[in-house]
Amino acid sequence: MSDALSKRQDYGSLSLEEGALLPDPLEQLTLWVKEADEAEIYEPNAMVLSTLDPDGEPSSRTVLLRGIDEHGLYFYTDYGSRKGLALLANPAVSVVFPWYRQHRQVIVYGHATPTNPEVSDAYFQTRPRGSQIGAWASDQSRPIDSRDLLEAKVQEMEARFAGDDAIPRPESWGGFLIEPQRMEFWAGRTSRLHDRISFQRDAEGWSVTRLQP
Repeated sequence: MSDALSKRQDYGSLSLEEGALLPDPLEQLTLWVKEADEAEIYEPNAMVLSTLDPDGEPSSRTVLLRGIDEHGLYFYTDYGSRKGLALLANPAVSVVFPWYRQHRQVIVYGHATPTNPEVSDAYFQTRPRGSQIGAWASDQSRPIDSRDLLEAKVQEMEARFAGDDAIPRPESWGGFLIEPQRMEFWAGRTSRLHDRISFQRDAEGWSVTRLQP
């Protein structure tokens, strides 16, 4: 076994108490993302998104959280990509925010639905021009014979929109809103006796439960 697989880390003695968390888990998540950013965590808004393909095969990948409000979490992708097709067929989803250096983690379980076109349009216009061109050039998740062919598609789109100040959003590209049903906040502790606080959505709002590590 390699040294990496045999390492043991002490995750610390800082406790995570139910009363220390905000009553709204979406507000608490917003706070932890902000604190991760202030701690100079690389890509503090990165989250591992897990879906079920139409054939039932699970798949995971890292995406970036691009918005959060009282409704849930927002991210953007190509609707024809593997994750896009998976969510259009089965909206059940989970995401993990792994802030390893802070010994923190948040897991969100819920359902993802496409945002309305106006939301997708507005976000698309905030993207760098190169990213906008890339959304037109790439048929995300589809095979391609070489990097040269991809670069040629990019050049084709650059020529197509060369005279345009604003590039329109491709219809196949847009946002998803993840509406949480359950959220778990995790903090690492000594001897693997980690703190796990779960928020479950119910008719009255959110109920809070401590889980054993």
